[in-house]
Amino acid sequence: MFQVIIERSAVKDLKRISPEKRPKLAAAMRPLAEDPRPAGCRKLVGSDSDWRIRVGNYRVIYEIAEEVRIVRINRIRHRKDSYR
Repeated sequence: MFQVIIERSAVKDLKRISPEKRPKLAAAMRPLAEDPRPAGCRKLVGSDSDWRIRVGNYRVIYEIAEEVRIVRINRIRHRKDSYR
């Protein structure tokens, strides 16, 4: 079991997203505590511990600290802005 931590920047991103889409994003982030590498996740190129999951047109960018069993959600952005 992993502890899921949502960074302040991800909370700000979530507040900018329309209220209708937030429950779907929350539902996609909850299972990361059980399995931080679900089907469909991708490792980001150029980083040792950054991963992403797709939730519709949004991307949840997070890092996995395996040794301390923490998943730290860094950003939640629309796909056109997520990798800038």
